[in-house]
Amino acid sequence: MTVQTIGLEKHLYEYLLSVSLREAEILTQLRQETALQAMAQMQIAPEQGQFMALLVQLIRAQKTLDIGVFTGYSSLVIALALPAGGKVVACEANAEYAAIARSWWQKAGMVDKITLHVAPARETLNRLIAAGETDTFDFAFIDADKSNYQHYYEQCLQLICPGGVIAIDNVLWSGRVADPQVQDNRTKKMRSLNQKLHQDSRVDLSLVPIGDGLTLARKRPYSA
Repeated sequence: MTVQTIGLEKHLYEYLLSVSLREAEILTQLRQETALQAMAQMQIAPEQGQFMALLVQLIRAQKTLDIGVFTGYSSLVIALALPAGGKVVACEANAEYAAIARSWWQKAGMVDKITLHVAPARETLNRLIAAGETDTFDFAFIDADKSNYQHYYEQCLQLICPGGVIAIDNVLWSGRVADPQVQDNRTKKMRSLNQKLHQDSRVDLSLVPIGDGLTLARKRPYSA
């Protein structure tokens, strides 16, 4: 987990931001406030947020999923990028984080675009599937507990429409996935997921070295 793109020296990272970042003031304020949190490292990098916002605009997304809200940055950056009538369905199990996120969405005037479910994400996603919402989402962002990443991916693959995109965060895991000496459970889970994604013929794939590593998986159209 990292609040900036890994592998870049400080001066190069600062240059990257200086010539590319166009962050709304409300997002800057939210990042600054989040930096005071004990788990501030869970915040996504601003350049990653901007990249995802551009992506949802490029695919003309209308309906999106945000799995793992934390203090609300990822949901807000996507909501701001969506057209009028666009919707973010947000999943957060921690009620304290959910309350912080909701307050920032209200400040940004985006609360009507975001539907928040305060419950374990697997339960929320199962309810959406049971309610007949398969193949109806255009974009999903997975950034929650690593032990459930593979479950979230499979559930999102049902909910995303053909041609839709699933973005999966932390796939480089601060470099630990590439270090054979690191054998803790979460690192092994991320390695397993990366291998699964690489071999999954249901999606088109790209691992983008932004933030802590972001895999983009485009759901292929169903065979005729």
